[in-house]
Amino acid sequence: MTGEPWRIGVLFSMTGVTANVERAQLNATLLAIDEINAAGGVMGRELQPVVYDGASDPKRFRALAEQLIAADGVRLIFGCYMSSVRKAVLQAVEPFRGLLFYPTLYEGFEYSLQTIYTGAAPNQNAFQLAKYLLARQGPRYLFVGSNYVYPYETNRIMSDFVVQSRGKVLDEIYIPLDAAADDLKTVIKRIRKLSPDVIFSTIVGQATPAFYEAYADAGFKASDMPIASLTTSEADVAEMRPGVAEGHISAATFFSTLGSPAARKFVAAYRQRFGADAPIPSAAEAAYFQVHLAAAALARAGADDPRRVLAEIMDVEIDAPQGRVRVDPENHHTYLWPRVARLDAKGAFQIVWNPGVRVKPDPYCVTQRLDDWSADFVEPSPGAR
Repeated sequence: MTGEPWRIGVLFSMTGVTANVERAQLNATLLAIDEINAAGGVMGRELQPVVYDGASDPKRFRALAEQLIAADGVRLIFGCYMSSVRKAVLQAVEPFRGLLFYPTLYEGFEYSLQTIYTGAAPNQNAFQLAKYLLARQGPRYLFVGSNYVYPYETNRIMSDFVVQSRGKVLDEIYIPLDAAADDLKTVIKRIRKLSPDVIFSTIVGQATPAFYEAYADAGFKASDMPIASLTTSEADVAEMRPGVAEGHISAATFFSTLGSPAARKFVAAYRQRFGADAPIPSAAEAAYFQVHLAAAALARAGADDPRRVLAEIMDVEIDAPQGRVRVDPENHHTYLWPRVARLDAKGAFQIVWNPGVRVKPDPYCVTQRLDDWSADFVEPSPGAR
């Protein structure tokens, strides 16, 4: 390759409360960069990552984003997991006119001219999960979440979906991001008292495995009262005791058990590099494909000027492991492929509903009603795996 490399920022947490899933996102980002460079780079120039550890701290993320743009000469940044972190980084990206690629599911209700959102909006995961649960599990819900913006906003959206189907939210409980044993005991007592049909969890990070283990230790069973979550990923399950996760439910746009050729190729490449048992959450798949998406736009633009990359990326469509994706020019979010899965005895997500459709992002949930979708999904659709 010839010419100066394209320097790009990579900003994830390698330490802190969300490091388990963000390390997977970092790995997937670096894998995509290596694939692009092995194929000749972009216009004969390699992608050179400038990597920093945000340590799950919004203030640190913002400072590092400013450093990437002002000192390191980076125009394009790939990273962030928690919404509090994303919002902090945007304070640096927008004034400095950088461009953030954000590969994480989030609560929606945001638009930034200088952000490409490649994780799921609520109508691409919460909507499908609610539809499945209300048909299969019953109408009584207990919400449990971490104490920051994503759980509050996601629970508000999920509550709307539950109420649409004449369900009932029995209570909402929020615990610290670094929740201790006593915090979990409070949650367990509330579960025992209310005996909901479903516990909807928006707990994130290091408290997630501890919550599932406390649930199992209390004698609760997923067959009677499952934990359903958008935030519990393969990275969290890998840190739980064997058998603890069995029977619990999630919705995401990608699961590592997906059987399509593109998914299998990605999973094989990831595990060849990072280990045969390496967990691959949906947030890692988004981190992976967004680099390929950005590289295609960069090649069309011929420069890493955010405005030029933005203009070109709206016309780019690629085959991601989850399916063919593209960015919606109306809101900078991505057309994605939602699925619902249940954990098996080995801690692997097995898909129980695959609608088989690519869903237009609706980050403001303007048009979403549960009766918009057929109830035929209660059995796995052909090719669900």
